[in-house]
Amino acid sequence: MSRLILFILLLPFSVLAQQKLYDRELLLMGTTFQISVTANNEHAANKAIDAAINEIQRIENLISAWKDSSETSRINRNAGIKPVKVSPELYGLISRCIKISELTDGAFDITFGGVGSLYTFDHEEHTLPKDSLIKEYLSKVGYQGIILDDDKRTVYLKQKGMEIGFGSIGKGYAANRAKHLLQSNLSFNNGVVNASGDLNAWGKNIDKPWSIGIANPENHQEIIAWLEAHNNAIVTSGDYEKYFTNNGKRYSHIINPKTGYPATGLKSVTIITRDAEIADALATSVFVLGEKEGMKLIEQLNGIECLLIDDENNVLTSKGLKIDIEK
Repeated sequence: MSRLILFILLLPFSVLAQQKLYDRELLLMGTTFQISVTANNEHAANKAIDAAINEIQRIENLISAWKDSSETSRINRNAGIKPVKVSPELYGLISRCIKISELTDGAFDITFGGVGSLYTFDHEEHTLPKDSLIKEYLSKVGYQGIILDDDKRTVYLKQKGMEIGFGSIGKGYAANRAKHLLQSNLSFNNGVVNASGDLNAWGKNIDKPWSIGIANPENHQEIIAWLEAHNNAIVTSGDYEKYFTNNGKRYSHIINPKTGYPATGLKSVTIITRDAEIADALATSVFVLGEKEGMKLIEQLNGIECLLIDDENNVLTSKGLKIDIEK
């Protein structure tokens, strides 16, 4: 996920019963999280942020494919061997992932990780994998191979060597959970959880809306468009933070699950909707589908808007999105 730029304007201390903004930035789930809340008590704000951090760490321990002790790793180790009983939380997340795969005709697929391992996204020059190798790895990709048993609450991967991973939805899910904890359980009425591009905001920044800048893919310090976040999620996927080059062409970390190659045609996809998990998954899906099919999908969905930047740096928006484009 690419970085969304969150601009926070601090107002005088006397505004709104001396509300101030408190935030913290740290590394979680392999990316930078920024957690911000407004409060009139520093101790309470820091305690709430600590609780949100603990919740994100709990989710990472549940869904990370890199942690041997996680439920996800147990599913992957038993691929082609036996079903694995999992918690209701992970079972629900996998069930929702399959529904998104069906909605996007496979553009979103949590089984793509095996073929993704053929690439190194380190900003360096690399050769593309051979077609025969990609074809071999693609044989173990396909959400249809995830077998769920609702009665036993088990997950089974049909093929040995098949694996699932939540890189395209996990940060959005974590942002949702952290927001719910801060807003509903701890009664913080204003805040933002920003997972390096997976942003979930509610309330206001003191007495103004949260102002979100969408970075120019060609110059990350430049803002190409501004959005206001009012109790919604804004998630951006871009080709400019995790990538490699081949013969001068930039290849994004977002893999097309059908071809096994990095998706091309778009430089940036931003999804705006109420749910960070859905926004995260759709940002990846639209990037894979491309401009025409991706926009067609978004226009069919209620309450979801998008902003696309194509390979020619054209900025395209869905019909319901009204924003200011920087010239």
